Formats: sequence, structure tokens, C-alpha cells
Amino acid sequence: MTTRRIAAKDKAAWLSLFKGYNDFYAASVPAEVVDTLWQRLMRAAPGDHIGIVAVDAEDRPIGLAHILFHASSWSIAPDCYLEDLYVDPATRKAGIGRALIEAVYAEADARGARRTYWMTQETNATARRLYDQVAKKSDFVQYRR
Repeated sequence: MTTRRIAAKDKAAWLSLFKGYNDFYAASVPAEVVDTLWQRLMRAAPGDHIGIVAVDAEDRPIGLAHILFHASSWSIAPDCYLEDLYVDPATRKAGIGRALIEAVYAEADARGARRTYWMTQETNATARRLYDQVAKKSDFVQYRR
């Protein structure tokens, strides 16, 4: 298993992974939003999402990470937000999530990011076991409107 930037040839596998991710969170994302996200991933312009995939020996995507870099009011350096992270359930427990996070960290380091951060549901115990090993839990509470 390796990680790499997402490519146009990955669209069908990416769609399947992104659907699995949304199903996990019982979320419904309109097709127009999914299409726009894919366009952003392919365009990779400043301010767009960056897609990273974990691939198997046949170069088939088995996990995904979507990241965004943004300015910070606390630093000249950008922050890296890991918005989505998902691994195909059939391939879990093989270090794929960790490899994706390490690939995100490498991208953040290459861009001089001040920090890399993400969120998950408090009840996502499986993912949180990994996150506790690769990052420090913040004591901030998120609010939404």
C-alpha cells in the first residue's frame, strides 16, 4: 500500500469511498456538491481541496483524505485542515489510516503549515484510538450554526 495524489483515473473508486464515508456519518451530500468537490480535486487551484488516496498493489484507491490549506489569524504560515478521512472497511486495521495521515502531514510540512487539524465524532472510538497516537486532542469545543 502506498499513498499518492488523487488522479482522474480514480473517479469511480473515489466515488465509492466518498459514498462510504458519507454513509458512515449518515450524511446526504447532493450530487451537485459531490461533482463540485471532484472538480476542485482535479483543478487543485489555490484554495481548492487536495485529494490524497491510499492505493493497493494494483494502484486501486482503498482510502481517501481531503485537505484544505487556509490562512490563519494566528500565524503567517497556513493551517492544514483534514476535512475527510476514510478507509474502505474491507482493508482496515492495516495501517492505511495512519499512512494517509502521514501523507497529509508530509503535504502540510512541504507547505510550511503551522498546524494540521481535524475533527471526528466523539463516539468514533475506532478512529480516535489512531488519532490519539498521531496527534494531540484539543480541548476546544466546536459550535455550529
